[in-house]
Amino acid sequence: MIDFAQPTKAAVTAVAVFFMFATLVACPVIAQESQAEKLPNAPGITSEDSAPGGNPARPAGTGNISGTVLDSNGGVVQGASVELAGASPSQRRLTQTGSEGQFAFQALSADVYSITVTVTGMSTFTSTQIPLTAGENRIVPPIRLAVAGGATTVTVSGDPVKLSEEQVQIAVQQRIDGIFPNFYSSYEWNAPPMLAKQKFQLSIRSLLDPISLLTVAGIAGGEQYENIFPAYGGGLQGYGKRFGAELANHASGTLLGRAVYPAIFHEDPRYFYKGKGSITARTLYAMSAAVIARGDDGRWKPNYANVLGNFSAGAISNLYYPSTDRGVSLTVINGLVDTGADAVSNLIREFLLKGMTSHIPVGANGQP
Repeated sequence: MIDFAQPTKAAVTAVAVFFMFATLVACPVIAQESQAEKLPNAPGITSEDSAPGGNPARPAGTGNISGTVLDSNGGVVQGASVELAGASPSQRRLTQTGSEGQFAFQALSADVYSITVTVTGMSTFTSTQIPLTAGENRIVPPIRLAVAGGATTVTVSGDPVKLSEEQVQIAVQQRIDGIFPNFYSSYEWNAPPMLAKQKFQLSIRSLLDPISLLTVAGIAGGEQYENIFPAYGGGLQGYGKRFGAELANHASGTLLGRAVYPAIFHEDPRYFYKGKGSITARTLYAMSAAVIARGDDGRWKPNYANVLGNFSAGAISNLYYPSTDRGVSLTVINGLVDTGADAVSNLIREFLLKGMTSHIPVGANGQP
């Protein structure tokens, strides 16, 4: 299930895919305000990064780098030393992780940085280069430290809510060419799961995204051009009915398949980018992800959420499609078409979208 609405007919699916990629090639990149600017910054800021009174200092044109340090079991690591280095010695910053393993460096000038994390009894981590542009809020993927051997007195604890909220922050920044939402692709293989509340938050954010709504409008236009569901008629009235039907499909599929059912079955609604292995292995993995999902416990299981979401949306469509098209066949056809479209969209995610997606966390390269 891709981040913009799926058509209910195979022909319209092809039209929508062609429309998306034609737009990617033809239109200029639209400057957008980063959603991360509207979300709270990670805590754990040292005094050098804060303005008087405890409020983060954020001069115009500067950026932030934040993240979380975890142990190999996913527990947060408190008191780890985090050093930020830039191109010149004057850019060096030093802080420690807070009670939830969080750290943040604020009011940074545009530059290329690296992060080194050290803590007694655990392995040292050094990041790859982290390019930071003016005004960017860069959230690095969770840093995982292995025990170096012997006893350790590092205090670890876990806060699933904080980690889940961080995953939403990462997701809403991901856009294809900075335009089309790519919220449901995770390029970090071991990303923490999202809790039920965050699953609903992300689904609503995806549902109301302006580009998703424009995609719904494009699909309705394609249906009108092909005269799909002729009982709707033509003209503005016919288009309005098709748009309403597609919007209902988009809403029911998104809320059920990416929030309600994932919360019930404790499944992750995201596609986890593999990125490694043979083309055949990656192809089979991508297609199977339409019917196999990762559970919140990290185990793979049947993708009840996605499959039931598609067929439930197909069943609900009987409430608003023309009476001549209603029935069991509408439910089955819509459910199968949407599930097949999910398999195709997963192939696109696996082989095409990573290089076109903005704000992917540094170092997130799929399966280790």
